[in-house]
Amino acid sequence: MQENSFIGYEYQEVSVKRSMASVYADGYSNFGWQIDGTTEQPGKMGSISMKFKRDRKIRNKAELTRLQRNFDSCVSEILTLESSKYIMASVAAYAVGIIGTAFMAGSVFFITANMPIPCVILAIPAFAGWVLPYFLYRGIMKKKASQVTPLIDQKYDELYTVCEKANGLLDGTDKLRKDGDIDE
Repeated sequence: MQENSFIGYEYQEVSVKRSMASVYADGYSNFGWQIDGTTEQPGKMGSISMKFKRDRKIRNKAELTRLQRNFDSCVSEILTLESSKYIMASVAAYAVGIIGTAFMAGSVFFITANMPIPCVILAIPAFAGWVLPYFLYRGIMKKKASQVTPLIDQKYDELYTVCEKANGLLDGTDKLRKDGDIDE
């Protein structure tokens, strides 16, 4: 007797940051998805498009979909936390650099007016405003990274817990298939 080996698939395409591609590839396999290919996204630097497929008759589909949404939410929060390390540092560094540039503009106006003393007085904070942003950026970034890293680790733990739950649902499906309780 020959069994019916037809499997109907459902497909999903996800746009992800290149740095998170392996997290998606590993994570989505716990929801029954198999990677079907990846492509570069024109116009989006650092992003790729990942294509997945899975059996349409997968058991616990509703719960797997709910857990998958939770997974996507965790990844989004991780990316937000990662970018928060750099955003505040960048804002502070740019602000100080712009203020330094304003002082330099004032210094230039005074030198063209043939007033060297105010020119020198304004040039000192101007040069400080051009040198300081580098150190300011690094300092703020390190401080923010030390605050955010435990939160990111906590989110990764949550991510792995979600994947573990989803994998447990799949293992039950695979075990039933092997025992013959599920029709193919």
